[in-house]
Amino acid sequence: MGHARTVIADLLRVHPAAGTRVVALRAGATILVPLLVLAGTDRLTWGLYAVFGAFAAVYGGSTAARGRWRVQAHAGSLLVAAATTGAAVALSEHRAWLAVPVAAAWAALAADASDRRRWVPPGPLFVVFAVGACSARPTEPHEVPVALGIAGGTAALALALGVLDERRPRPAPPAPAARHTPPAADRRRLHVARVAVAVGVAGVLATASGIGHPYWAMVAAVVPLAVPRLRAQVVRALQRALGTTVGIGLAAVLLSVPLSPLAAVLVAAALQGVAELLVVRNYGAALVFITPLALLMGHLAHPEPVGDLVVDRLAETLLGIAVGLLVAWVTRQRPAPAVPAPPAPPGPSLAG
Repeated sequence: MGHARTVIADLLRVHPAAGTRVVALRAGATILVPLLVLAGTDRLTWGLYAVFGAFAAVYGGSTAARGRWRVQAHAGSLLVAAATTGAAVALSEHRAWLAVPVAAAWAALAADASDRRRWVPPGPLFVVFAVGACSARPTEPHEVPVALGIAGGTAALALALGVLDERRPRPAPPAPAARHTPPAADRRRLHVARVAVAVGVAGVLATASGIGHPYWAMVAAVVPLAVPRLRAQVVRALQRALGTTVGIGLAAVLLSVPLSPLAAVLVAAALQGVAELLVVRNYGAALVFITPLALLMGHLAHPEPVGDLVVDRLAETLLGIAVGLLVAWVTRQRPAPAVPAPPAPPGPSLAG
């Protein structure tokens, strides 16, 4: 009972989040500008590529630490490459199955990069999301360089806005942030193996089941593994499940309303901004807005019946977090076995 109360308290805890308003505005603007351009040219179906480039804006933390742009540039380059890879995978008629090993490989690469370079936020989630989502919709060969150009241009915009924020005058320099040392090599290798296995297993199960959008299961599978301890992993999984469930309700309302292209763009930018305001405070609350953003952008790229879309999202999410928690539990850190004390040396002989 005590463990359950602790988990519930962690689930509902709201963390302090200084500086998130600037990050939220920057993230919203990074999505808004390219989507307005795409809407004005009647190319909003390519908006998914812009969204993944825009995710570069969320990296580096909420304080304008010196050199933050390097984290954004590195994470942004991987996001652009992952989105482009997904567009290339989508050329194949076997894209659903091909996406599974490709996403697992990208998960391993991004997890290693995140641990080595101390990404904030940590983990490969956005990279897996990029390659999975961009591989799900059939594409033509000319769309691969389009994906590269749109995602790359949006990531460059995110980087430029981040540099401007870094240089804006402030009344006093921020307190130096504590340096986080990269995980030890063995822990890093374990993290890489964990996410690759979780993505691979979730992808195989989801694809074989015939439920639409298997990449949602692959994305959800890495969510618990972004934090190190089993209790925190359970909390993160529950936040994902509950936040997604509530977010699906909001998404169903938004997708049922006939939004004009301009309205869809404004809603997407607002959802991204609100999600960034909340994600540091409570991950589950942020999912209430991240979920409709993901569904809205996917729906604009490839319209589907709303009922099927939301049911698939919930089913894939639950499958993915179940796989992620299973991998976390199997590979959890176990206490070292107790070493028996050596026997005491024999006392002096009475015969001596």
